[in-house]
Amino acid sequence: MTQVDLEQGQPSLNAMRSGTNPPLIARKRGIFPELAAEFFGVLILVVFGTGVNCAVTLSSNPGSVLGPPKGDWVSVSFGRAAGIGLGVWISSRISAGHVNPAATLAMAIIREFSWKKVPLYVFAQLLGGICGAGIVYGNYIHAIDAFEGGRHIRTLATAGLFDPPAADYLTNISAFFEEFLGTAILLFAICSARDKREGTDSQEPTGIHGDTAERAAIVAFITILGISISIGAQTGFSLNPARDLGPRILTAMVGYGRQVGVSAYDFFFYTGKDSIFNKE
Repeated sequence: MTQVDLEQGQPSLNAMRSGTNPPLIARKRGIFPELAAEFFGVLILVVFGTGVNCAVTLSSNPGSVLGPPKGDWVSVSFGRAAGIGLGVWISSRISAGHVNPAATLAMAIIREFSWKKVPLYVFAQLLGGICGAGIVYGNYIHAIDAFEGGRHIRTLATAGLFDPPAADYLTNISAFFEEFLGTAILLFAICSARDKREGTDSQEPTGIHGDTAERAAIVAFITILGISISIGAQTGFSLNPARDLGPRILTAMVGYGRQVGVSAYDFFFYTGKDSIFNKE
């Protein structure tokens, strides 16, 4: 029977915490808290990861409006590692803590994560990527203007701040292998951190708590830092479709789409000498 506070006639705090009689508003929320957790997890990941790209690159030119150079590849590595560590830590306490469509799909295929949640999780993650990139763009818009030479000038020089391109010398297969390798290592590490062998039930609830969530966040931080410093330099180590596609959508929305589209056409089809891709 539900414990009752005799003075107020309301379910006690202990009863609410035990889950025997959750408040009505909690029951009405349904899956929304999980989706919000995935959204904010990816948003934080992108804010940190894309933000450090802007801080380092936009301060690299002599006379930059940002002043002296703000860092290098090590700074980028730590910024992105902090982003995923904090994103996983926050989301893991409420949702499955994937903050990555690849992780969501893998868990649905291998760990019996509900397929009904997959499209909702992916949508929330992608939206988090778009909004996170939007926050960074708004924060650095004046520095981008100064770097590009004007408010309405948007080129590949700063588009790469939001969706870092792979090195020119890489083949598609080589780029795929680097991203595949990094993603596999990350998922392996996260699954290991969340393994509860000491418990009597091997299946975790949607949200994980306490030591497990904190351990997953620390492992995510260390893993991304290691991947970045060791094998991530050639492709920018996106390792995350939401982190990659979300900022790309944002750049198309704010004026980069025309430049990117022309570049793609010139690279594959155009033969005129007035294109940078055809200069001798």
